[in-house]
Amino acid sequence: MKPIISAFECASESAGPRPPVLLDVRWQLGGPHGRPDYEAGHIPGAVFVDLDAELAGPPGSGGRHPLPDPEEFGAAMRRAGVSRDTPVVVYDGGQGWAAARAWWLLRWTGHPDVRVLDGGLAAWDGELFTESLTPAEGDFRPEPGALPLLDAEGAAALARSGLLLDARAAERYRGDVEPIDRVGGHIPGAVSAPTSENTSGDGRFLPAEALAARFKELGTDGAPEVGVYCGSGVSGAHEVLALAVAGIPAALYAGSWSEWSADESRPVATGPDPQ
Repeated sequence: MKPIISAFECASESAGPRPPVLLDVRWQLGGPHGRPDYEAGHIPGAVFVDLDAELAGPPGSGGRHPLPDPEEFGAAMRRAGVSRDTPVVVYDGGQGWAAARAWWLLRWTGHPDVRVLDGGLAAWDGELFTESLTPAEGDFRPEPGALPLLDAEGAAALARSGLLLDARAAERYRGDVEPIDRVGGHIPGAVSAPTSENTSGDGRFLPAEALAARFKELGTDGAPEVGVYCGSGVSGAHEVLALAVAGIPAALYAGSWSEWSADESRPVATGPDPQ
């Protein structure tokens, strides 16, 4: 199953005999709440999902967006109409980060059929609705573990034994600037791989062949395992999605730099090189 879907394919499936559940996950780091945008216009049938409240646990020692409690996440997905045997399509405003976070969580907790709308709402040229939807309760029950997950120790080990990709902007990786977390820099051994380079100017993913070539240049060929982290596990999910488009499985370090850098005992590397 392809992890992304075009707007044309989404419209066709929505009009077909087995329409997907549509989840609107519009969100911006440090920006306004996404619900007003949802209420101003969303894809017909879409249900709003709050990333901060439903796709993450409370900020703390596990980072700014730690994984939600699986049972609470499952309850949120059931309220949104998600069932195990019904396909799900997730979209956001176009950046793809929030949609990828929802995709990763649903796949990690065992949903077999989840795709991200390539290019987000900006790619949709059909009608938009303003009515909020209260769907019938779904039956999805999370079973965590279907996708690989790293903790801080696992990420440090993978940086030595395999390939750990840092999905943040290059200047944050180098430690030139750090607008959010305690200190700038990167996990020693991690390779800079900004998420922004996985998409074209319109927010759509590069073709699978181009993504495979990019990740090969970064070192995926020959690496026994591949992992990804970012600032707080949101844009990192987008990089895991890009790797999946390229046919490369990868683990996510969900706590990411916000968890790693909060512990002063953990090493920090700076500059353009991994070490």
